[in-house]
Amino acid sequence: MIVILKPHAEEKRVQALMEQIRGQGVEIHFSQGTTETILGLVGDTRHVDEDWLRASDIVADVRRVSEPYKLANRRFTPQDTHVTAGGKAIGEGAFAVIAGPCSVESEQQLLEVARAVRNSGATCLRGGAFKPRTSPYSFQGLEEEGLRLLLEARRVTGLPIVTEIMSETQLDAFADVDIIQVGARNMQNFRLLKALGQCRKPVLLKRGLSATIEELLMSAEYILAGGNDQVILCERGIRTFEPMIRNNLDISAVPVIKAKSHLPVIIDPSHAAGIAWMVGPLSRAAIAAGADGLMIEVHNNPRCALCDGAQSLDPAQFDALMGDVRRRVAFEGKALL
Repeated sequence: MIVILKPHAEEKRVQALMEQIRGQGVEIHFSQGTTETILGLVGDTRHVDEDWLRASDIVADVRRVSEPYKLANRRFTPQDTHVTAGGKAIGEGAFAVIAGPCSVESEQQLLEVARAVRNSGATCLRGGAFKPRTSPYSFQGLEEEGLRLLLEARRVTGLPIVTEIMSETQLDAFADVDIIQVGARNMQNFRLLKALGQCRKPVLLKRGLSATIEELLMSAEYILAGGNDQVILCERGIRTFEPMIRNNLDISAVPVIKAKSHLPVIIDPSHAAGIAWMVGPLSRAAIAAGADGLMIEVHNNPRCALCDGAQSLDPAQFDALMGDVRRRVAFEGKALL
């Protein structure tokens, strides 16, 4: 349920109304926009009397929210949310480019890529320290050593770092990570999502391989319900019957999410197709669709990559793409910060 207040409602009266509402056993999400103030009622609102609320002379309207996601719902928070990490903003007009290798393989490899993507204009550095792989025999990442190397790359380049967590038991090890990534396979790891709701650190939540948009928003709701409002959604392609590409990029997810939610949404074109030459066209489509950023895999020698080399750009390819991205982002009225 949402309660829309009249403009210029006296603060004392607003506080008194909120106390009365809380007395009926529900929580309130307060959202003050440029044109209206909204009280989002979270919990069991069946016994909250709508007529009683409408009778208040500071209430403009009362509406029931039918969707199961409340805090992620644009009706609760009409204005766009922006997430800030390491001085870099994502969302609300700030366009992000998160770039780096699929896996951290060595100090030399990571620093070379980190310097290259920074010089080309990337806003954040990505790199996998812990790697969830389909085969137990594939490279699983450098783990704790990989985290150490990412922190060193941040020190050298100044780029905020983004890396994937596997379990809630790793939260202490991720204390210095700027943005914690939840991979597609963990999108519905609810114990992890609940723990991330308590950590007050930006979370990049990837859509599952077969997840609906509503399921993605419900996973975000777990984090928001814990009190962490710094959530970035990531569309990375879904599994379909098409065998010519790794996944199908659901470009329609961007405008749908924008209509349904206030959370920023970025596109991962590398995982979407799994083919390096498709990263450019899919990036252009993402910008045109209204995405708040891109997440692109870059490797200094893709042919020798220990993970996902076929979808990785080399530094020269990434630099060329960034020139195109910069022009298109400016045309859309956004800033590459």
